[in-house]
Amino acid sequence: MKHLLIILSLFLFSLTLISCAKKDSSSSSGTTTTTTDETTTSSSGSGIFVGVGSSGNIVRSTDNGTTWDNATTPTANDVAGIGFGNNTIVGVGESGNIVRSTDNGTTWDNATTPTATRLYGVGFGNNTFVGVGESGNIVRSTDNGTTWDNATTPTATRLYGVGFGNNTFVAVGKSGNIVRSTDNGSSFDNATSPVAYYLSGVTFGNNIFVAVGSSGNIVRSTDNGSSFDNATSPTANKLQKVIFGNNIFVAVGYDGNIVRSTDNGSSWDNATSPINTTLWGVEFGNNTFVAVGSSGNIVRSTDNGTTWDNVTSPTANHLFGVTFVE
Repeated sequence: MKHLLIILSLFLFSLTLISCAKKDSSSSSGTTTTTTDETTTSSSGSGIFVGVGSSGNIVRSTDNGTTWDNATTPTANDVAGIGFGNNTIVGVGESGNIVRSTDNGTTWDNATTPTATRLYGVGFGNNTFVGVGESGNIVRSTDNGTTWDNATTPTATRLYGVGFGNNTFVAVGKSGNIVRSTDNGSSFDNATSPVAYYLSGVTFGNNIFVAVGSSGNIVRSTDNGSSFDNATSPTANKLQKVIFGNNIFVAVGYDGNIVRSTDNGSSWDNATSPINTTLWGVEFGNNTFVAVGSSGNIVRSTDNGTTWDNVTSPTANHLFGVTFVE
């Protein structure tokens, strides 16, 4: 009897060990599957830069700006500005032309536009695209760039660029004009500007708006674009566009000028540029800065904008803007 009890106890103990092993194996398998799915999702669409320019030219890179190809364009008009949001790329330009792509810039269609005036820049935030242009014109779309309406504007002065941050759109333009919206671009008010020169581009990072323009002017706002102050600039060349990435602001402009700030736009230094022709646009993504410009020039930096290299371009047309597809 004693022997039977010992045998029965050993049998039950073995069953318990087998059951625990199965549970451990099942749990481990589930963790691996979840990790793989998350990795696949986060890498989707990464590494794609899209540039736009004169005569409707659209170029595209799928390897972090290393190599580029031409994309099919639906327009012969200049496309001056480009932006990305909600898996949609939107370009704006000459004669109010608006183009859009929903497949990472592979194919494009024209969108119906509410204006015939030239649009220079476009930004995205809170599920809204906002485009700005000639005569203070402001247009917006809340359906991923499919349809557009005119927004109320407080100025008749040309607007060149628009940025978004902290539920605020800020647009900048001629004569130092700065306007802002806190209702998703439905209406805009004038903001106080410290300059009377052209402001060509604006961006947002670390709760700070930074705008750049003529004669190397750089202004910044720490109160969501309500007021701006001058920052010390290292150049007298006109700066066209500015972008933020990896806690660094980078601006580009005339004569291939590239400047950068590592202290939230308070102070700036010149970076070494490989070209001496105008750079019209700059973007950041996947730890890479990409700038585009005259005669199809494309340059890139993988060390936070410290050094830059030329990239082979598929076009000799001017490139005015570039965006990154997340």
